[in-house]
Amino acid sequence: MSETRTRGYCGIGVEGVSKPANVGALLRTAHAFGAEFCFTVGAGYDARGGRAADTAATPAHVPLWRFADAEALALPQGCALVGIELLDEAADLPSFRHPLSAAYVLGPERSGLSPALLARCRHVVRIPTRFALNLAVAGALVLYDRLLQHGRFAERPVGAGGPPAAATAPRAAGSSHGAPRFRRNRPDWLKPASED
Repeated sequence: MSETRTRGYCGIGVEGVSKPANVGALLRTAHAFGAEFCFTVGAGYDARGGRAADTAATPAHVPLWRFADAEALALPQGCALVGIELLDEAADLPSFRHPLSAAYVLGPERSGLSPALLARCRHVVRIPTRFALNLAVAGALVLYDRLLQHGRFAERPVGAGGPPAAATAPRAAGSSHGAPRFRRNRPDWLKPASED
């Protein structure tokens, strides 16, 4: 299985979440989708409790940063903070253009993100559901939507099903880019002897 190549980078984190299994499941999801970092803000995350859901041992492979509060949160230069929250003024996820470099943050299901952290967000996005989703499920939907926008996939076909198998063009000897193409006339050195 090959890893999907995407443009830019992303990270994902949580604020104020206390259930280690939820955080562990989100970390595993982030690792599966190729997030470059994960973080917690004011979260009482117990790594031992999170291992039950994070069977990939994500912190051993992906940096996990812990911040005491919203003011302490530090992201790479140029990285846009995107809050995921059920707010009327938030952009609907299917209509949202993901920044090339982004860090997504989710809050607890009952209370959501704090006003201090929402004030730091460059964008706020909502998943158009009737009620709040499980933390890891919401994170998976956001990361999947990002992958659809920034990943390198074939266009969807008009009809049902997947794209047809790619047609392979004949390759010139020693070339990995296919046979040469010319706008007008074929050069003499490429013509077969019978065409002279």
